Amino acid sequence: MFNTMTITKTAGALIGSLLSLLLLFWAGSALFHVGASEGHAEGEGHAQAYTIPVEDAGGGGEAAAEEQIDFGALLAAADPAKGEKVFGKCKACHKIDGSDGTGPHLNGVVGRPVASVSGFNYDDAMKEHAAEAPEWTPEALQAFLADPKGIVPGTKMSFAGLPKPEDRADLIAFLQTQN
Repeated sequence: MFNTMTITKTAGALIGSLLSLLLLFWAGSALFHVGASEGHAEGEGHAQAYTIPVEDAGGGGEAAAEEQIDFGALLAAADPAKGEKVFGKCKACHKIDGSDGTGPHLNGVVGRPVASVSGFNYDDAMKEHAAEAPEWTPEALQAFLADPKGIVPGTKMSFAGLPKPEDRADLIAFLQTQN
């Protein structure tokens, strides 16, 4: 059954297959390089095929623009009707009918002492904030509405804030009408 010719054919097929696999591996390595580059020293970057020019926006440009806004003038030009629409984001937790929801009611909030709604259980962070800023002035509300967790760290209020100063001004103008 096994003669010399059969063994020679079997050995030739096995060696030929291994040679084919070796050649395919070399061809694949030439096309697709995986691993560290041979021509670069350690710590050097790889050469890119192309680059996309990006204008430098400058770090903190938004924060600098935010501080330059005259909020008093913005509040004077605010539209309470637009503020009522912005208040839609607050309705999930706050009411303006005098009853408390998840958050305290916002009737008369402008000019009201911080954490002063009787019967509402404020979190400790808001109670501590009342010692720092005792009254909800339009400026205090503006800062709080921009970044609630930044102004009152640890507050349970999960609202991310209103990024547009116009929206904050409109909302405060609307809340002033609810006194």
